[in-house]
Amino acid sequence: MSPLIRTRPRIVLSALLAVLLPAGTTACTAEQSSAPRAPRTQISVGTPFTPYDIRPLLKPRKKYIGVAIDGVSRSIAPVAAFNRGIGKKVNMVTIYAAVSDHFDSRGARRIWRAGAIPLIMWEPFSPSLATIARGAIDDHLRQFAAAVRALNIPVAISFGHEMNGFWYPWGTRKNSPADFVRAWRHIHRVFSETGTTNVIWVWNPNVINPVPRVALRPYYPGDSYVDWIGLIGYYTLTGAHTFTTLFGPTMRQVRRFSDKPFIITETASQPGPRRVRDVADLLKGVASSRDVIGFIWFNYRKRADWRLPARSPELLTFRRYVAADIFGFDPTRS
Repeated sequence: MSPLIRTRPRIVLSALLAVLLPAGTTACTAEQSSAPRAPRTQISVGTPFTPYDIRPLLKPRKKYIGVAIDGVSRSIAPVAAFNRGIGKKVNMVTIYAAVSDHFDSRGARRIWRAGAIPLIMWEPFSPSLATIARGAIDDHLRQFAAAVRALNIPVAISFGHEMNGFWYPWGTRKNSPADFVRAWRHIHRVFSETGTTNVIWVWNPNVINPVPRVALRPYYPGDSYVDWIGLIGYYTLTGAHTFTTLFGPTMRQVRRFSDKPFIITETASQPGPRRVRDVADLLKGVASSRDVIGFIWFNYRKRADWRLPARSPELLTFRRYVAADIFGFDPTRS
């Protein structure tokens, strides 16, 4: 999320946020993962088994509907409640994790059994991109990759989202585009060497409008390392955006160097007089865009309340639009 609207867990908010967001909200506190390291996964690269074929999921005939929602690390109940509210089952669920965390196999399996692909927003708070690129945590990366391989379901991974912004330690203030690309490619190679082929790799910039205009191409690892182009952008009270103005400039810039499918990995509308229109605009935009294969709604209360309240006009609008046949499918049966 851009510094105008940053709301997600594990984040340090810039002072700019406190100025631009509504009075009375409080900044969330940065969290460093204290999760224990996972024991080495007992799986050999040569172990005979049939790896999950992710190819049918990369360009689906229908659209993904996803949600990022609090409590999913402990239970699938929040996702089930969200499904009841929108009248349709989501097929992608976000997990936020630090790069130092071990792979949450139980959580990923729980999401898959509910009919959704887990998307890991993999955040390199520590160590630095340069440290990752030179191989200092390769043992940990191999353990993580082996655990993903052993689970053998499709897992989407977005490493270092919003790398084109200044509000994260892996962003523009402390790193060059080359640092990011080297770290990304190194992680991808480790997964490949471990035989982990069930990952959907999601390269995930923040939209270039309204954040500072940072050229995206230097941050792109290359089509051989990426499956989807993720987009992060929010409808806020500080800007009267439409789908075209919010996502269009970024999509046009990306199309100069890649034709990979787009997926909106974080979006929501800030409560206010335009919220019903924003929800309708978002869903009409996703439905009508051939290049956009789906979206994930950020259903958190962090600095603003991005959740869809029960029986609210915005929820009813959301429910009406996602009832269209173009939205939703069961990836576990693809």
